[in-house]
Amino acid sequence: MATISFKCPNCDGELKFNPSGQNYICEYCGSTFTQEELDAMKRAETKEQTVEVEEKEPTINIDGVAVGPKGASDGTFIDTDHNGIDDRFESYTNFYQGKDKDTAQVFICPSCGAEVVTDSTTAATFCYYCHNPVVLGGRLQGDFLPHRIVPFKIDRKEAEKRFFEFIRKKHYVPKGFFHPKNVEKFTGIYFPYWQYDVDLKGAMQADAKKIRTWRTGNTEYTETKSYHVFREGEISLYEKMENALRKANVDLVTGVLPYNLSQTEEFNMGYLSGFFAEKRDIETRDIADQVHTEMRGYADKLLRETIDFDVVKVKNSDVRLKKENWNYLMLPVWTLTYKGKDGKLYYFSMNGQTGKVYGKLPVDKLKLFLHSALTALAVFGIVILGGLMT
Repeated sequence: MATISFKCPNCDGELKFNPSGQNYICEYCGSTFTQEELDAMKRAETKEQTVEVEEKEPTINIDGVAVGPKGASDGTFIDTDHNGIDDRFESYTNFYQGKDKDTAQVFICPSCGAEVVTDSTTAATFCYYCHNPVVLGGRLQGDFLPHRIVPFKIDRKEAEKRFFEFIRKKHYVPKGFFHPKNVEKFTGIYFPYWQYDVDLKGAMQADAKKIRTWRTGNTEYTETKSYHVFREGEISLYEKMENALRKANVDLVTGVLPYNLSQTEEFNMGYLSGFFAEKRDIETRDIADQVHTEMRGYADKLLRETIDFDVVKVKNSDVRLKKENWNYLMLPVWTLTYKGKDGKLYYFSMNGQTGKVYGKLPVDKLKLFLHSALTALAVFGIVILGGLMT
């Protein structure tokens, strides 16, 4: 796989994607660049390039990215802030706990020479030893090249702020959940999703009745009118989403939906710099039957809701797929894992674009018991006081 490295044009330091500015930042000299600026520099550099004959394998440029010699491992990005990286590795591993894992795959970190161990779906990670971000570009090429990506809009600082605002409203969350050390495990991950649009055509036949009741004097009358009802129509469903990673915690990666897909960008490896990322291992053929069944059921329900009668008995329903379109997307999620005193792992996730949160938080049973006891005591006191006053 090719080695991918995003270099600062000013100091040759490593560039990282900056969600708050939607640009690239060099943590060495402080320079910032937009994608357009990097692309323009690449085009200018390509014009001025001269061919040199050397007895070594060449370095080429792909999409403004310096790509190293054939046979080198998949790219690195230097991270000058090492704080919390080990904790994020722990959180990242915990997020998949209990899921089936493929045979480990090993490559060499081009920065420190250490072995970096991943499974077959990892597309971006960090070197455990030197903490440099590592992008495995070869795993996101060809058939596995994402169609589009939603870059992180919420940076780590903002994600932590929203996290604290969320849990402060939860009165029975253990104190340890607020600890800064725990928040260091906050991990940004790009997850793979399948987005699909479908056009369906449906027809429905039903027997229906309208019932009218009225009273004249002491006599009640009921009028029943019977109808044979036919409905036909075309139904289009857009931007439906499905998880595309087997080892993912499905509840959490679907719980943060929806995303604003009008803000997708053309996929670029640079967006992965400084984040974890996973490539898909679920294909459309694996989920197509399930999706088609769900969509037909939904279309059937919509047709049924157009029959506004008192009694409806559906005799025949036929919903057929006319057209479908699938897109492979990478979407941003902030994740956090927490091991409670009960030994269980609790998960928290946040939409990296909108900030929507989802998860199952731990409960401090002592706090809950004391609150219940105080409430019961207060009620008991009011009852006793009321009795004394009567």
